[in-house]
Amino acid sequence: MAGKDTYLKKNSETAKRGVLLLLFFAVLCLGLCTLRIGYLTLIKGDEYKSKAEAQQLSVKTLNATRGTIYDSKMNVLAQSASVWLVYVNPSKIDDDNRADVINGLVSYLGLDREEITAKLKANEKYGYLKVKGKIEYAEKTALSAYIYEKDLTGVINIDPDTKRYYPNGDLASTVIGFTGSDGNGLYGIEYYYDDELTGTPGRIVTAKDGVQTELKNAFETTYDAVQGTNLVLTIDSEIQTILENALKTGLEENGASNVYGIVMDPQTGAILAMANYPNYDPNDPYAIHDAATQEELDKIKDDAERADAVTEARFSQWKNKSISDFYEPGSVFKIFLVSGAMEEGVINENTSYYCSGTIDILDRTIKDFNPTGHGYETPKTLLVNSCNTFSVYVGQMMGVDLFYKYFDAFGFTEKTGIDIAGEGVPVANVTYYSPDISFSVSDLASSSFGQSISVTPLQIITAASAIANGGKLMTPYIVAKKLDSSGNVIQETKPTVKRQVISEKTASLIASYMEEVVNSGTGTSAYVAGYHVAAKTGTSEKLTSKDTVYLASTAAFAPRTDPKVSVIIVIDEPSGANYSGGVIASPIAGEVIEKTLQYLGIEPSYTESEMSSMTASAPYVIGMSVADAEREVRASKFNVRILGNGDTVIDQVPEADRDTPVNGVIVLYTDDDDYSDFTTVPDFTGLTMWQANQLALDCGLNLRATGGSYDETEAVAYKQEYDPGDEVYYGSFIRVYFGEQGSASD
Repeated sequence: MAGKDTYLKKNSETAKRGVLLLLFFAVLCLGLCTLRIGYLTLIKGDEYKSKAEAQQLSVKTLNATRGTIYDSKMNVLAQSASVWLVYVNPSKIDDDNRADVINGLVSYLGLDREEITAKLKANEKYGYLKVKGKIEYAEKTALSAYIYEKDLTGVINIDPDTKRYYPNGDLASTVIGFTGSDGNGLYGIEYYYDDELTGTPGRIVTAKDGVQTELKNAFETTYDAVQGTNLVLTIDSEIQTILENALKTGLEENGASNVYGIVMDPQTGAILAMANYPNYDPNDPYAIHDAATQEELDKIKDDAERADAVTEARFSQWKNKSISDFYEPGSVFKIFLVSGAMEEGVINENTSYYCSGTIDILDRTIKDFNPTGHGYETPKTLLVNSCNTFSVYVGQMMGVDLFYKYFDAFGFTEKTGIDIAGEGVPVANVTYYSPDISFSVSDLASSSFGQSISVTPLQIITAASAIANGGKLMTPYIVAKKLDSSGNVIQETKPTVKRQVISEKTASLIASYMEEVVNSGTGTSAYVAGYHVAAKTGTSEKLTSKDTVYLASTAAFAPRTDPKVSVIIVIDEPSGANYSGGVIASPIAGEVIEKTLQYLGIEPSYTESEMSSMTASAPYVIGMSVADAEREVRASKFNVRILGNGDTVIDQVPEADRDTPVNGVIVLYTDDDDYSDFTTVPDFTGLTMWQANQLALDCGLNLRATGGSYDETEAVAYKQEYDPGDEVYYGSFIRVYFGEQGSASD
């Protein structure tokens, strides 16, 4: 009996230990579960909540409409328009609709059948697959009809999107820039102001079921996108067109590698136009826009070499060389040299120097482009004749420190600060000499006439504008205003004066010298009657090139006494016989100035000699007898041509009071039968102004001359408004451009 009790007692204790052990493990498991729940809830709760919501919610981004870029007259230069994005829900594609889905995407979106079939198969478990973005309205409409017809709603889906358009094609392309496939700005204004143009994206949040199908009726919240800031540029499309047309002609006629140009308001620093050729179309920026460049690329047989060349050509056409490329300014720089020397009293109006054609600096002999020299000169004739030896002499009189003072003051050691991407950065002892590093007497000599130093076209026009506006160096700018989506002004740019470089007195004196450069010096091809153009020409050899190549330029402003525009024209590596700034750059500068001032409504102010030699008002003779009308026209110093067999004048061309070239022709109509009479435009190329005027008269036309003057025999016609052989009405005005011939230095 005792043994049995002992056995039961042992079993009872074993059972108790088992129960306790079981209870321990149960409590342990409960504790671990509690800790796990606490960890998942308190520590990982937000993370898993987000994952759960992500599985339950569909969040689609609504791209903000990118801000519009306008010119100064509120003409659109860059604008975002509505396009659409197409996506599919592969999880809802089955054997019944698969063929319809694929056929629709191939037929209406132009997708590759094999490629889209593979993508749908690889993503069949997912609820979203983008198939094409930025489709146009016609594609969207056709595809929408197909989706409805085939009952594919929810399988193929279309969402709104935006696309950037540039309605003027290549106009101002290197200024505006373009956007990439992601909508971000690349180059130019698009890049520099990208954050402000982009705006704030919106969202559409929609509930989804277990197979990722949107449950729009159950839950949908839209957070609207906020449109980007609109920009109003200082660029005027009309002036931009004037500049670009002139540059394109200059590129073609001179066989140049590049041409650059800028038009600025010298009083404010506002950029009215800026361009370089070749350029590109921002609607298709990766296409090579220049036909000659594309032709050269097509000649490259090696695929890798051609790919590298294409990449280089793209970057080149996107680059705004007017602000990024450095070049040796040559004799244009002399206006800044003389300005500084005059301001400091190193020289004055009466300073005299005898130019023999050479000057010795240490063991170096510097030659003038005129081997026999210019004889006795003053600072005025230094600029008019563009004398190198006198410039070197003035530089030596100034010395390194004083020379550098004005080189720095005119802004050549720093960026101008313009609000656009890509401005070149001056570097001491790379683009210019610095006394703090190394600046020898020999360096000073070459710098004095614009060699061995480098500047950008933007730096030159900004510095030249300081002479035009009375000595103030302005900060150039290209964005005039920022507007919100309602057109309200958020911010407006105010002109900023960096510093007074020279006095008004000095600036006025140098400007008068520059006008004489146009009237009788190296810049006569920039002459425009009545507009008092002031200019300085320059020609420099590109020392960085293996071959002997040149760069021609002209900086100008007008009217001289109250400048409204300043212009810089640079022709890089002209390949013709003429390569000097005075011969090939000045005519372009004169053309741009004349057309711009006419567009701005600036009335010409003719000198007495210009008035007497160029124009007079046509008399009114309508209603007179033919005999009386002819006497009146000839008494007013005009030639006459009578069309018709009537006895009375019923119309005249040019009309009464219109400025007409003295000794020009006035056509008198005496009946209605001859109103269709035309005359053929002759070829004026190579003729002097006098010869061209006589030829125009012979053809019953009136000559409208640009460049040179009537008493000039060196200037000859190089371009005309109408092509030879064109037919125009008798009495029409024909614009003919004249320029100096030969290969003068500047």
